[in-house]
Amino acid sequence: MATYAIGDVQGCYEPLRRLLDLVAFDPAADRLWFAGDLVNRGPDSLSVLRFVKGLGAVAVLGNHDLHLICRAEGISAPKRRDTLDEVLAAADRDEIIDWLRRLPLIHREDGYVLSHAGLLPQWTTGKAMDLAREVESRMRAADYGKLLRRQMAHSVEVWSDDLAGPERWSGIIGVFTRLRCCTADGRMALSFSGAPADAPEGYGPWFTWHRANPGETVLYGHWATLGFHRENGTVCLDSGCVWGGSLTALRLDDGRVFEVPGGLPRVHR
Repeated sequence: MATYAIGDVQGCYEPLRRLLDLVAFDPAADRLWFAGDLVNRGPDSLSVLRFVKGLGAVAVLGNHDLHLICRAEGISAPKRRDTLDEVLAAADRDEIIDWLRRLPLIHREDGYVLSHAGLLPQWTTGKAMDLAREVESRMRAADYGKLLRRQMAHSVEVWSDDLAGPERWSGIIGVFTRLRCCTADGRMALSFSGAPADAPEGYGPWFTWHRANPGETVLYGHWATLGFHRENGTVCLDSGCVWGGSLTALRLDDGRVFEVPGGLPRVHR
């Protein structure tokens, strides 16, 4: 039995299947963890969603997954590069959206923590789990659309434990689904998407300031311009598959990395 953590798929179903062939994935024995952004920009989000849902794999919510939920609820307008129409028109759309909105923001197991984006420097893993549960419980409620409408009306780039209501939810969701760079005291640059060297003055990658819990490794995606990267008790799994890069899997049992680029597969020994 092996566990594979996989970076942002973003609707790239064919590379995902090639990656699983490369690792000889056995659904009866092996497990998959997905770092969020299952959908959008790629050509086959619907197949990715049906496949991951059918497996019962571990997956956390990414910003594109949340955008799909908001599209389905009529909360968000289409974006120019969206490739979500097939999902929204599918006969099993409601079942898929209901499953997607119940995914966690963070998963913690056997010395690993899985998040789509980052963690703030002042958040321990335990605190991050507690904050994620606050939002997850509301996302799993019948009136979850109210949460999304309210949090989207607020933009929070400075976290405070004193935040309440929609501002608090917006801050929590922003960290787990959008954070790449911040300051040492946790001021966030949520709109930044470039390379670490291009971060605004005073800001750095969140993992620069991250206080890794002893014995725990944080796995994350969301940063295609960074690519596969290990630093300070963290591993970035997003190698930009949808942008012409690779789709990457990390075998948690032994740390071996597998990649499927646009051409032939590669294995790092």
